[in-house]
Amino acid sequence: MSDDEDFRSIAEAAFDLARAGETERLLAFVAGGLPVDLVNGSGDSLLMLAAYHGHAGTVRALVEAGADVDRCNDRQQSPLAGAVFKNFEDVTAVLLGAGADPDAGTPSARQIAAMFDRDTFA
Repeated sequence: MSDDEDFRSIAEAAFDLARAGETERLLAFVAGGLPVDLVNGSGDSLLMLAAYHGHAGTVRALVEAGADVDRCNDRQQSPLAGAVFKNFEDVTAVLLGAGADPDAGTPSARQIAAMFDRDTFA
């Protein structure tokens, strides 16, 4: 395998770990030099995938490792908007506690909350 193939393989494994909420294994990749704000072909960061799949502990750990809480994907969706859309209150709380902007992205988390008549930001 080439270095590029090795990196792609590691990156794909990391994205799978973020989706699955495998915090310790994911952080081992980050500690080994994998960028904490790594994005896939859709612009989804590790944090976005963990947030969208409801893994508050993984979200917290990625934030503590320096992940950008407002980094939007290629569709201009923020991790907070994803958590609000999926109604993951624990993930939403972690992101808000880390300073995520409820008005970042399109639609924003605030707009999504209003769309679903949720009092997330009341």
